[in-house]
Amino acid sequence: MPLIEAYAAFKSNEPLRRFQFQNRKTGDHDVQIEIHYSGVCHSDIHTARNEWGGSIYPVVPGHEIVGKVTEVGPAVTKYKVGDSVGVGCMVDSCRNCFSCKNGTEQYCDNGSTFTYNSKLKGSETQTYGGYAKQIVVNEDFVLKIPANLPLDKAAPLLCAGVTTYSPLRQWKVKQGDQVAIIGLGGLGHMAVKLAVAMGAEVTVISRSNNKKSDSTKLGAKHYINTSEPDMLNQNANKFDFILNTVSSDLDLTPFLNLLKLDSTMVQVGAPEKPNSLNIFPLIFRRRRLAGSLIGGIKETQEMLDFCGKHNISSDIELISMEKINEAYERVVKGDVRYRFVIDMKSFK
Repeated sequence: MPLIEAYAAFKSNEPLRRFQFQNRKTGDHDVQIEIHYSGVCHSDIHTARNEWGGSIYPVVPGHEIVGKVTEVGPAVTKYKVGDSVGVGCMVDSCRNCFSCKNGTEQYCDNGSTFTYNSKLKGSETQTYGGYAKQIVVNEDFVLKIPANLPLDKAAPLLCAGVTTYSPLRQWKVKQGDQVAIIGLGGLGHMAVKLAVAMGAEVTVISRSNNKKSDSTKLGAKHYINTSEPDMLNQNANKFDFILNTVSSDLDLTPFLNLLKLDSTMVQVGAPEKPNSLNIFPLIFRRRRLAGSLIGGIKETQEMLDFCGKHNISSDIELISMEKINEAYERVVKGDVRYRFVIDMKSFK
C-alpha cells in the first residue's frame, strides 16, 4: 500500500514537519476517505506540544475532517464512493459499556479511541488524524455532511460545532432563554450561532470590545466587556445558562454570580492550569457548575443536520498545509476569525 503524506509533531518543542505513514487496509466495515479539509483545533496544539501530557510521537493532529469516500469495505451499508463525509474526535469505542450503548461513546467506560494520539482497539497501531491526505475509519464513526454546507466551513463542526451543541441541547436551551457565551473564539462563535438558532437571547462575555461588532453579526443581542468596571455586577442573576468556551485559567466565581437561581454554567474550554473557584455562589443560589466533552456519534449527526437545516457553518480562514506552524502561533495569540482550516489540495 502507498505511504500517506502528512504533517506531524515529532517533539513537543519542534515545529510540525512532513511525515509519511502506512494506513491500514480498508476492512469489511471500513470507509476510506480522501481528506479535503481539516480544521485546526486548540486541542491539536495542546497535544502536539504535550501540554496535557500523554502525547505519543509522532503526532498527526486533526479531528475536524471532511472529505470524499474513495473506497468502502464489502460489509459497509451506510456510505458509498463519492459521498461527502466527516470524521470527528473519535474513531472507535468499546461498543459494550453503558455509555456506548446509550449513544455517548465520548464517555466510553473503557476509553474511546480518539482520531489521533490513540491506539486502535486491540492493537498497538497508532491513530493519525486529519493533517494527512487520507484516513480509514469504521463506518459507524463516519458522519454525513449535509449537501448545502460548504465542505471547508463544515469541517470545524466536527469538534467546535458538537462541543458547543451538546451542552446547549443537554441543558435544554430553548426559545427566550437568556444565554451567555464566555469567549468568542473557535468554540464561542459556534456557540453563539447555535444558541441563536435555538431561539435564545444571547450575550457574549469577553475581556475587551475587540469582538463586539462580530458578536452582533453572529446574532448576539448583548455584550459584556469584563474589563469595564462593575459590568459583571450589573448582570448578576440574569442568565438561565452560561457556556464557558475559554481555555485559560479564569477565576470562575464572578461568572457564577451571573446565573439565576437553579441555573447552570457548563465548562467546555480545557485550560492547561486549573481554574479557581469560590464555592459560595453555588451554595447560596443553588447554582450548578458542570463540564461537557464532545458529543456521541448520534448527537454529532443531529448537530450536522441542525446546521444543515439552519445554514450554520463555521467562519474560517483557509490555509495551506505548509502554513500550519504559523497558524499555531496565531491561534495561541487569538489571531484568527474564527477557525483555521487546512486545504489539503494545497499539500503538494
